[in-house]
Amino acid sequence: MAMDVVDFEIKGAEMQFVEVELDPGEAAIGEAGSMMFMESGIEMDTVFGDGSPQQGGIFGKLLGAGKRLITGESLFTTVYQNQGSGKKRVAFAAPYPGKILPMDLKQLGGTLICQKDAFLCAARGVSLGIAFQRKLGTGFFGGEGFIMQKLEGDGMAFVHAGGTVVRRELKAGETLLVDTGCVVAYTTGVDFDIQYVGKIKTALFGGEGVFLARMTGPGQVWLQSLPFSRLASRIFAAAPQTGSGGREEGNLLSSLGGGAGGLLGSVLGSDRD
Repeated sequence: MAMDVVDFEIKGAEMQFVEVELDPGEAAIGEAGSMMFMESGIEMDTVFGDGSPQQGGIFGKLLGAGKRLITGESLFTTVYQNQGSGKKRVAFAAPYPGKILPMDLKQLGGTLICQKDAFLCAARGVSLGIAFQRKLGTGFFGGEGFIMQKLEGDGMAFVHAGGTVVRRELKAGETLLVDTGCVVAYTTGVDFDIQYVGKIKTALFGGEGVFLARMTGPGQVWLQSLPFSRLASRIFAAAPQTGSGGREEGNLLSSLGGGAGGLLGSVLGSDRD
């Protein structure tokens, strides 16, 4: 089955969404819970796995769903097909502040490796798989970059990244050291490896982790300034923590309230006297 060729428009600044325009019979696939709105005439169908033509039969569907389960995604994806008579639009929203990146897989060699939570939606026919890092050190210390998603096909796919996104074109042999969480996606020509920061003091007190991702060209690399894990840790650190301090504050307030109530009762009692 040939890939659907879809038109699209990305809207917004910090919290973006992408509108995908479907001709009659065309369809798009989206992550569960990513749909923002759709026009009448578009029918939704939840499928096991990613619904790509490579997943024919029960075994293929189980294999595709298993791959998605390993990457931490839902076992199901949703297919949005235009069953109307004219062009229809369906929109997919980003899950947190950042940018939506349109990726033309045909121009990227047919394959893109991206972070396991980066995929947002794609034209029907794009296959969603997993990419294991083959090197032993990467497997033990790769962290977020150990298991990644692999998008295959020659259609349009849309991935989401946090904060500001920069694309780097690496020449053959050119190396870039990156925080493992800041890697959004890269083409298959890029060699992904893990490198120790080099100094014990830096590893313990530098705040950048013990290992960095070493990206070596040739190929393209997309980087994000705000990984979701970093955003979540900052929110958790700033959130009020309930504990003994909270209980002590509650006891103090109730004591003050009781004292104020007793004082008010004495005043009222003296007035009655």
